[in-house]
Amino acid sequence: MSHDQGAPADISWLTALRTALAWPIARRSLLVMVVVGSLLNLINQGDALFFGAAINWYKIALTYCVPFCVATYGACCAVKAIAQS
Repeated sequence: MSHDQGAPADISWLTALRTALAWPIARRSLLVMVVVGSLLNLINQGDALFFGAAINWYKIALTYCVPFCVATYGACCAVKAIAQS
């Protein structure tokens, strides 16, 4: 549905949440989270993980959370763009 047909310009929060939690998007975002988060944790905290230095668990959690959010946001924007065209 295009904007000139009376559709709202912005996607509603409920629709955005449903889109973000749809299994195809969530599954792909989880895969991105595991791969990218793991690589970033190895880069950022490799010494702590392999040589017994102090591990910052907050940073580990954020390092996995950020790729998930970015992948989900990108997928939701793509879905919105396709729906508006």
